[in-house]
Amino acid sequence: MMKKITTGIVAHVDAGKTTLSEALLYGAGNIRNLGRVDNGDAFLDTQQLEKKRGITIFSHEAKLTTDDAEITLLDTPGHVDFAFQTEEVLSVLDYAILVISATDGVTSYAKTLWNLLEKNHVPVFIFVNKIDIAGTNKGQVLTDIQKSLSENCLDFSQEDQTFYENVASADDQLLEKYLNGEEIMNSDIQNLIVQRKIYPVYFGSALKLTGITEFLAGFDKWTKEKEYSPDFSARCFKISHDKNGERLSWIKILGGKLQAKTELAGEKINQLREYNGKKFTTVVKVNAGEIVAATGLTKTYPGQGFGATYAKEASLKPVLTYKLNPLDEDIHACLMALKTLGDENPQLHVTWSEHLQELRVQVMGKIQLEILKQLLQERFTLTVDFEQGSILYKETIAQPVEGVGHFEPLRHYAEVHLLLEPGPRNSGVVFENNCSLEVLTKNWQHQIMTALKSKEHLGVLLGTPITDVKITLLGGKGSIVHSVGGDFREATYRAVRQGLMELKEQDQLILLEPWYDFRLEVSQEHVGRALNDIQRMSGQFNSPENKGDRTIIEGSAPVSEMQDYAAQVRGYTHGDGIFECVVKGYLSCHNAQEIIKQKNYDPVSDLENTPNSVFCSHGAGHTVTWDKVPETAHYPYTYPLK
Repeated sequence: MMKKITTGIVAHVDAGKTTLSEALLYGAGNIRNLGRVDNGDAFLDTQQLEKKRGITIFSHEAKLTTDDAEITLLDTPGHVDFAFQTEEVLSVLDYAILVISATDGVTSYAKTLWNLLEKNHVPVFIFVNKIDIAGTNKGQVLTDIQKSLSENCLDFSQEDQTFYENVASADDQLLEKYLNGEEIMNSDIQNLIVQRKIYPVYFGSALKLTGITEFLAGFDKWTKEKEYSPDFSARCFKISHDKNGERLSWIKILGGKLQAKTELAGEKINQLREYNGKKFTTVVKVNAGEIVAATGLTKTYPGQGFGATYAKEASLKPVLTYKLNPLDEDIHACLMALKTLGDENPQLHVTWSEHLQELRVQVMGKIQLEILKQLLQERFTLTVDFEQGSILYKETIAQPVEGVGHFEPLRHYAEVHLLLEPGPRNSGVVFENNCSLEVLTKNWQHQIMTALKSKEHLGVLLGTPITDVKITLLGGKGSIVHSVGGDFREATYRAVRQGLMELKEQDQLILLEPWYDFRLEVSQEHVGRALNDIQRMSGQFNSPENKGDRTIIEGSAPVSEMQDYAAQVRGYTHGDGIFECVVKGYLSCHNAQEIIKQKNYDPVSDLENTPNSVFCSHGAGHTVTWDKVPETAHYPYTYPLK
């Protein structure tokens, strides 16, 4: 019986990812003609927009059959602006194929992909492409990969004594077996690959079909099928719409089976489709290990888990927000179109302000914005523009605090005490319950925890989302007679804000901004200008590295300062400089006081996010300002610092 493998090809833009996909399909005999990305006839670049631009923008699926395996091949976008789509695909892969260009080496984005693969525990095969180009050196490229990614990235192109020594050295038990003269089995090596203890490296040229046969044979030999539970579980990793507007939920079955006409997450599946490029066949059921596109589902979203599978949140998130200029188009038609695109990509965070009659979206960068404009034109015949965006700032805390919220208008009652603690950088907001059932009933605790998780909590410096905070329920108070639905929600929201105001008073809040990791390659005559620019942009950099007559500068800088720098590099190097950047994450804002003063946000006037509480006296509810809430609270403080 043939093994079923799901693999995805990931790479930096222009590394030759789609070209490798074509070569593998052609080499395995699954397509008759070898397509080219630059000719617009690549089997997996099925969208008109992709054919025009010569880049992959969406993830696509193809079927590839070898002697021993039925492989589902997922091609992914290579441009950093679409990294969130690549990350969604990683969650359903058995193996990944990371393409490294021999001419570029390990780029910043390749390192980002490597970290994402590690986070998702995906075993990796590496294909070094363009090895045929003059000036490339196999040994140097392998050294670069081992230095930048892992020393256990091993050359699998020759199976000799050195090969087996290197493999054995990656695992203590296997090394002992090898030193005792025992044979290293293929299954031993397969297990090391699955455990991410070794990473096979192959070399070739996808365009010239060099090394393709060897890579396919190696992939066939060194992969093994996963073992799946008989209990149903699955994950949705993509939402799209076909040419007729039919909504497709792309799902990997991770256990059991899935049948058409059955219910999934409360909705009935209409049709199950197995795609191969643009074409599909309908099937009655799919088994574990297979990927299917389901119709009839309206509420699914990328990252959603079903059955025993948990939901997965993306770690790559947009850092820029832009306002739509509808030009002569109807703003509500634009809203409906963006809602469809936002359904496919929730990371767009499409927001509509009825009061301002404004539409805003969040994006990773300028290329994604250009693609968004073209999608609106081609799919919805809407000609629009986007106006200069602003940076998405976030806020965090520097020390713990107990926050208190009280909500007691007439015939209502709830009090909530929360502990807010600083979390690790880029950890988001996490919640914990440390409240005794003797203090609050299970139902009230559930209401509080639900309220905490159902809202994006805003900080009090700019009114932007908080992050890197752990919020723990400590205690509170309810009334059997007066506590009704919604009371604890109100008290919970106020408790978060009250705690933040306490910290603001103590100057213990930190404004965060997104930073880029960048790599800049220029000729030596431009090094002085480049270093001055980086310092001017409040950036940091490592010691420049000379490579022939070129200099490579790597470092990090605020997105706010560096977001338009690519155009400047093109200008002062007359197109000769190479600049790439990826979002590093959120770090302390380099000009926090300036931004806070500019925004002039008043948290007390933000009535939808008030830090104040409502108490009852003499038969009527009245507002108590946040600073007076602790001394007015009914439940005692439990955090030891108080």
